Formats: sequence, structure tokens, C-alpha cells
Amino acid sequence: MKIAIIGYGRMGHIIERIAQERGHHICARIDVDNIDDTDSAEFRKADVAIEFSRPEAAADNVLRAFAAGVPVVSGTTGWDGSLGEIREMCRKGEGTLFHSSNFSIGVWLFRAVNRYLAGLMNRFPQYIPAMEEVHHIHKLDHPSGTAITIAEDIISVSDRIDGWKEPDDTEKSRKGAAVIPISHERRGEVPGIHTVVWDSVVDSITLTHSAKSREGFALGAVMAAEWLKGRKGFFTMDDMMDL
Repeated sequence: MKIAIIGYGRMGHIIERIAQERGHHICARIDVDNIDDTDSAEFRKADVAIEFSRPEAAADNVLRAFAAGVPVVSGTTGWDGSLGEIREMCRKGEGTLFHSSNFSIGVWLFRAVNRYLAGLMNRFPQYIPAMEEVHHIHKLDHPSGTAITIAEDIISVSDRIDGWKEPDDTEKSRKGAAVIPISHERRGEVPGIHTVVWDSVVDSITLTHSAKSREGFALGAVMAAEWLKGRKGFFTMDDMMDL
């Protein structure tokens, strides 16, 4: 496959290496300094573009790729306000997007276990859920897109949880049964740690996914690009993993 990379930072470099190791050719490398190259002949030759940029740039990057006739795999988070419009474009056949807040296969497995446990908890109202996410200091948005997805998974199967919130500094994680408090921390170069705790008076149950590096995210994005070839529309990890 011919792959274009949009966002040539740390993730872009890892994606490039993994894609080449899997036999793919990088036909374009787009970053903030050469964004107009999305209109180049090299970019238009791409079978797919993999986009990891910044929240304020993601929607424009996707639209530029659509204008060039290039499908997009995007892992940028924090731009959900524009996703509805782009999803509608995909429905109308005006572009193809595979979007995920996290491309890690391990996170997808974590989500499956999380949904199952949340469904069980409908029978045990004494357990109150709370979440925490930890990322590197360069991550600007919070809570993380992955944390929001995990919370939405719980909400989708819960009879008593109908939302999530970021707690005030003075609040404790066990406050509030109708919403899930999601606390965040930014430290060092942590790739990502997501924890769900179901707490009761007598005990607690904890689920944690801890990424050891960005490799898993990059590999999943390249696998998504491979899966997307020949497909049209709007897709997520659940489509690829056939959840």
C-alpha cells in the first residue's frame, strides 16, 4: 500500500517505521510546515492517509484528504465536535474515515471486558464506578479520548449511569452515582494508563490497561489502514474487530 502520514511527530515516525516493516511505501509526509502538500500529486497517490496531529488541526486535515480523494485513518482526539459533520459526509459518499480514540488491540480487549463488567453491575447498585487516566505531559486534551470512549461503553450498558464528568479537585472519586467521575494526570512520558474502579463499602474491583509504549497504537493504526483499503464510509475499531 501507499500510505501518506499526516502529523510527522513522534507517532508519525513510529507509524512510518512499522508501515515500512510491514511492506508499505510512505508516499507523503505532511506536517504543519507543508500542509499544502495535501494537494500534491504524491499525496493523491496514497491508498490511505494516517492522521495523528492536534485537535485544532484534525478536522481540516481530514477534509483536505477527502478533497484529494484519499481515505483517512485518524487517531487524533479532542475534536469530537466536528465528527458528526464528517460522519455525514462519509454517509453521503464524500469521504472515508476510520476514527478511533485508541488503536491498541489491548485497549479494545480492555473495552470488551469493561462492557461485560458494567453490564453485570446493573445487578449490584452498591458498586459505584470511577475512572482515572494518566498520560504524558505533551497531551493537551483531557479527559483522554480513550477515557471518554471507555466511559461511554459503561453508559451504553448501564441502567443507572447516564453520563461522565471531570471531578473538582475537592471531590473524591466515589461521589456521584449517576455519572462517572474521570480524573486525569499528566506526567513524564507516560504513553497511557486507564483505570476503572467499581467501589463499594466492603471492597473494590479494578480494571487497568497500561500501555508500555506508543508501538501498540501505531501498529493498530497501520492495521486499520490495511483493513480500510477498498472500503467506503465511516468506521471504528468495533467494525474492524467485528464487535
